[in-house]
Amino acid sequence: MLAGTSYRGALEERFKDVLKAAEKANDKVILFIDEMHTCIGAGRFSGSSMDAANMLKPALARGRIRCIGATTFDEHRKYIEKDAAFERRFQMVQVEEPGTQATVAILRGLRARYQKHHGLKIQRAALVAAVELADRYITGRQFPDKAIEHIKDAMQPAILEAFPRARLLAIRSASSIVFDP
Repeated sequence: MLAGTSYRGALEERFKDVLKAAEKANDKVILFIDEMHTCIGAGRFSGSSMDAANMLKPALARGRIRCIGATTFDEHRKYIEKDAAFERRFQMVQVEEPGTQATVAILRGLRARYQKHHGLKIQRAALVAAVELADRYITGRQFPDKAIEHIKDAMQPAILEAFPRARLLAIRSASSIVFDP
């Protein structure tokens, strides 16, 4: 959303266009805003109270758009709770981190899309290994994100054509997932 918004008002214009499109869709579109807390103050210039959160409020209050926002508890407390009018337009739902089995199921659901998009074959065992390795070695991040990133990292050599014949994501050892030619 922010890309290419170097001049004053560009973000506001772009955001208004998104809101108009969502309103015209008549409940066929659900906006998803990751890092929802960044709406507070986004696009605001000195002396102005207009930011992304204040642009969202009227459409949400009228029920003209549907919106899901994601943020952490700390960021919710620090930013969103301070804007009571913005906060009351949302219902908080706590989403727990999925376990390893659920994460494998999520990766299986993404597998066909990744295979088609990148022209690669991903073994089922590679998905399980990605989850196990991410669980063991990646800290400070949550499932399924850290396992998805592990799969993407393992795919990079083939995607970047460093190994153009590599077309199978496989388990090479207990600690790595690699491409086999």
